Amino acid sequence: QVQLVESGGGSVETGDSLRLSCAASGSSFSNYVMGWFRQAPGKDREFVARILSDGTTNYADSVKGRFTISRDNGRQRVDLQMNSLKPADAAVYYCAARVITAVRYGYWGPGTQVTVSS
Repeated sequence: QVQLVESGGGSVETGDSLRLSCAASGSSFSNYVMGWFRQAPGKDREFVARILSDGTTNYADSVKGRFTISRDNGRQRVDLQMNSLKPADAAVYYCAARVITAVRYGYWGPGTQVTVSS
């Protein structure tokens, strides 16, 4: 199992940058696919980015070119660098983990709020 805690959320203005971090505790962190999701008020939770143990990344089209996901297996941490933020990026951001063979993410952090003002 793995426990996840996000940090780094806050209030910024359009065009600003923010870096979110997700600290993981537990065993075999390197065996997990790590992802970031977000949920805005009144909307469904949506995929933002994911990173495999070997560093392979995937992004939602809405954040491609602006967000970068990275991981440090030794420190058991996943970061999401968010640049050129827009009001549409405002949401609660969640870190998630799943074993490579699983279909669904089985572990979630409590979330961190990101607010972007125009």
